Amino acid sequence: MTLKVKETVQGGWAVLQVSGEMDLVTSPSVRQHVHDAVADGRRRIVMDLSEVRFCDSSGVGVLIAARRLLRSCQGRLRLILPARGAEDGSHVNRVLSALGVRRLFEVYPDVSSAVDEEARPLSA
Repeated sequence: MTLKVKETVQGGWAVLQVSGEMDLVTSPSVRQHVHDAVADGRRRIVMDLSEVRFCDSSGVGVLIAARRLLRSCQGRLRLILPARGAEDGSHVNRVLSALGVRRLFEVYPDVSSAVDEEARPLSA
């Protein structure tokens, strides 16, 4: 399966909709999209991972690096994972939880809540 990244802007947030597999071969593409968004001056990024069907350690590394990059420039990173996690088939949610890094991220169930400043993230 290939990886696709589509970027839109909603409510002042750059939304990167990622679908496919985040692995050693495809993760650099996701990393580049995040870097491009930051280089273009966008400091509030939502990564919609609800359509990612596989994520290995290199994909997790990209997410952690994106978090670090945005924090270094006073930006914000929010992730979208299905509200019920593994029950909804979110491989990324399972991997992040298994590695103990899920708590590092602000996670939302959908784009509308992720771009809403009043919405609260899902609990880890």
